[in-house]
Amino acid sequence: MTNQSKRIVLGVQYDGANWRGWQTQPDGHTVQDRLEAALKSFTLLDVDTMCAGRTDTGVHALEQVVHFDTPLERDMNSWVRGVNTFLPPSIAIRWATEVPTDSGKDFHARFSASARQYQYVLYNHPVRSPMMAGRAGWVFRPLSLERMQQAARHLIGQHDFSAFRAAQCQANSPVKHMQMITVEQRGDLFLFTLKANAFLHHMVRNILGSLIVVGVGNQPPEWIKTVLDGRDRALAAPTFMPDGLYLAKIDYDPIWSLPQAPVVNALWPD
Repeated sequence: MTNQSKRIVLGVQYDGANWRGWQTQPDGHTVQDRLEAALKSFTLLDVDTMCAGRTDTGVHALEQVVHFDTPLERDMNSWVRGVNTFLPPSIAIRWATEVPTDSGKDFHARFSASARQYQYVLYNHPVRSPMMAGRAGWVFRPLSLERMQQAARHLIGQHDFSAFRAAQCQANSPVKHMQMITVEQRGDLFLFTLKANAFLHHMVRNILGSLIVVGVGNQPPEWIKTVLDGRDRALAAPTFMPDGLYLAKIDYDPIWSLPQAPVVNALWPD
């Protein structure tokens, strides 16, 4: 052990179906609680973690980014394999790296992030699939790929996203820059990919709900722009189910040299 603190960054993947989101809760049944308990078992020290973006109950992460400070000397492979020994099958550390803390600009999992990318996997079939339960959303009415793609284009750019903001959202501003929205289809599966500098609470799921309203033909694609411009949550569709939502990628300046993996969703066929 050394007295000098080190900043360790982890890439964490988890199936959120049976967890009450990321952020610590009194009952301890969250991803953060379980990860910090595993870190304590491995280090025999209390460890406080910071994440790139908090996920809600039932939401998954392909690559959540987490940092913590520690005085311990461990090689990176030891952080991965050692801590994973104390984690349940639904949570795993995929990689670990140390970032410098003497450069005059410390790395922070949340505040150093330049963009976040989410994916939503949607199963579109008249009958629900037990194999997709908890891992993909489900719509039984036929969806139009073209209509949803047309609607999504209205959300690109910098906008006030108040119409897609949860009432309990604590963000300082509803103005966000949506850098990309794509909608793809392969058979009965739809994949929605959304990338922005930051997201409001429930923003992705609220957008999904509204795109689905357009996809089933209840509203024209231009309706999305009317909802966006109205800046009123009551104008948009209800919040869609969390099952198919994945925090996919956090973007950082290359100077940090994080060993991040390419974005791949296990439910989406190659």
